[in-house]
Amino acid sequence: MGAEFVQFSLTPILIGILASIACALPGNFLVLRKQALIGDAISHVVLPGIVVAFLITGSVAALPMLLGAAGAAIVAVILIEAIKRLGNIEPGAAMGVAFTSLFAGGVLLLEQSDTSSVHLDVEHALMGNLESLIWFKAQGWSSLWDLEALAALPHELGRIAVVCALVIVLTVIFWRPLKISTFDESFAQALGLPVGAIGFGLVVTAAVAAVAAFDAVGSIIVIAMFICPPAAARLMTNRLETQVTWSIVFATLSAILGYVFAGYGPLWFGAQNAVSAAGMIATVSGIILALACLFGPYRSRIGVGREEAA
Repeated sequence: MGAEFVQFSLTPILIGILASIACALPGNFLVLRKQALIGDAISHVVLPGIVVAFLITGSVAALPMLLGAAGAAIVAVILIEAIKRLGNIEPGAAMGVAFTSLFAGGVLLLEQSDTSSVHLDVEHALMGNLESLIWFKAQGWSSLWDLEALAALPHELGRIAVVCALVIVLTVIFWRPLKISTFDESFAQALGLPVGAIGFGLVVTAAVAAVAAFDAVGSIIVIAMFICPPAAARLMTNRLETQVTWSIVFATLSAILGYVFAGYGPLWFGAQNAVSAAGMIATVSGIILALACLFGPYRSRIGVGREEAA
């Protein structure tokens, strides 16, 4: 039983946890800044980046696809900030314009190019495929100390681990300016903090997390984790430090319970087939948010702005 778990379930669960935490951390600040849907926009605008990467390289290998997706995400971030500041419109409207324009552009590129002869697997980018990230050479827990077996780990695990560590380090380093500029932008400006650069850096960090996660876990988890764990955590406490801790706990629970329920839940109810792990993880995160709305000690905060909730 232990050997089967290590081989078939350990790496997908770890990848799900790391991806969820990498998205939930910047999600805390995006939710407080009323920019939560930036994750939705970024996770969808990778489509034109994927298509352009294929047209340039002629390859559907992981690296060109990731570079193309990252480029599209950065373009989306710049476009959203430009529309928001130059047009002086709210962030939600700016995200809506950038999201629809770039996604539509990706669809047009797909239709007008000859990529139809190649399976670009856009659905995989949206849905993810955690179930396939199996550690084939694992023979049990002892494989964790076997260098040859460790070399055969799915490359997605190493990539998302590096990105998750980067997000944690950046959050720790820029904690104070992030906190001040999030709750009181005017005070942050008075202190001489580069408020615009901090906001841009936060969105870029979110874009990096989304791009690193999308090919393994899909944009469904990315969208859910940017919003659900931080929003649920906000209903559990009135301190930002504790909120971030709660969001990590909720993200981890969502990944573990979602993966288990996806594989075994249908069988418990007499169904024959498992369901999508990404979809179930997102569903569990939504259930956790619903429970926080009903029973969280600070559920009265629902609908309260960040300046009142600080």
